[in-house]
Amino acid sequence: MHISDVTFQPRHGWSLRENEVHLWRVYLDKVAVDEKRWRAQLSQDEITRADRFHFDSDRQNFTATRALLRMLLGAYIACDPKELTFLYGEREKPSLAPSLGGGQVEFNVSHSGARALIAIARARAVGVDIEQVRDNLDHQALAKRFFSPTEQRALSSLEPSEQCVGFFRCWTRKEAYIKAHGSGLALPLNAFDVSISSGEKNALLATRPRASDAALWSICAVDAGQGYEAALCGRGSDWVLKT
Repeated sequence: MHISDVTFQPRHGWSLRENEVHLWRVYLDKVAVDEKRWRAQLSQDEITRADRFHFDSDRQNFTATRALLRMLLGAYIACDPKELTFLYGEREKPSLAPSLGGGQVEFNVSHSGARALIAIARARAVGVDIEQVRDNLDHQALAKRFFSPTEQRALSSLEPSEQCVGFFRCWTRKEAYIKAHGSGLALPLNAFDVSISSGEKNALLATRPRASDAALWSICAVDAGQGYEAALCGRGSDWVLKT
């Protein structure tokens, strides 16, 4: 499901089954320019947050992403997007207020560069992460600091030309799990292992200290287009991804 038109308008009454996770891809380079339209959907606190951005492009991307999140959620729960109220947990993860279906409709958002991803599920915790692949970072130093020994070895085993993409593939999978888990800083990035292989059906390999926690979650790669890596994590293994 793609949003690449500034005239996009969701249809009310969309079906969202309990065994589905819906993933929306937003092409910010095509839609964010209509800032006036998106800004009209935001709450006052969101407008204040948007206005703190120094660069116009960052403000426009944030504004479009938040407005489209409101519009999509409003369509799923049959509510005026401007009437939605969000609560914020650890790491500022938003959720719907209980009176609007919080806990029944779960969602997560991520944006990087000119892309955004919005994941929506029913009664299922989800986390999504997207990163624009950049080669101006010290990937080895970051991996040594944040990745588990298993992940560091897997990354080092890749050809040098593949290690940059491998780093972001690993990073997005770990971030998606952290965001779905909802534990914030209480769950260190090196407390679990993910695969950096592109072909894994479930990229979550191990969890610590409770090995049994790995069976509670599933992580899958998401095609976010050339120059991007992305992943989605959902609670359980009985769900299918609708894109």
